[in-house]
Amino acid sequence: MLRVSEDISLEEWELTESFTRASGPGGQNVNKVATAVELRFEAERSPNLAGSVKARLKRLAGRRWTADGAIVLRVEDTRHQARNREIARDRLAELVAKALVVPKRRVATKPTKGSVRRRLAGKAQRGALKAARGRVTDEE
Repeated sequence: MLRVSEDISLEEWELTESFTRASGPGGQNVNKVATAVELRFEAERSPNLAGSVKARLKRLAGRRWTADGAIVLRVEDTRHQARNREIARDRLAELVAKALVVPKRRVATKPTKGSVRRRLAGKAQRGALKAARGRVTDEE
């Protein structure tokens, strides 16, 4: 079981781990040992997450969200399988925790009359300055 918050925890049946060979440095170790972790979380089928949380999670996951409603995280940061598993689970918990936060609703505001007046006065002043830059004629 993966605990995300005091209220939310993800069951083991929702998580699937597979191990593959990682890329990058590591010498012969890279060619022999499957240290990279691919963690798959069945988000769409999860009974512990509300619909609104799933929608935010889908937006946050981006390309990691699959067509069948799962989140796939691939971690190959370290040369140790156990550490990569830990990192993948932490990242998933962090992602779900972010999705739990309901964003604040933006309140539309209008500029004050004074700020509108100042802006228009500034524009008029700038326009007058530019209008005064007319062509110079020789009148002698």
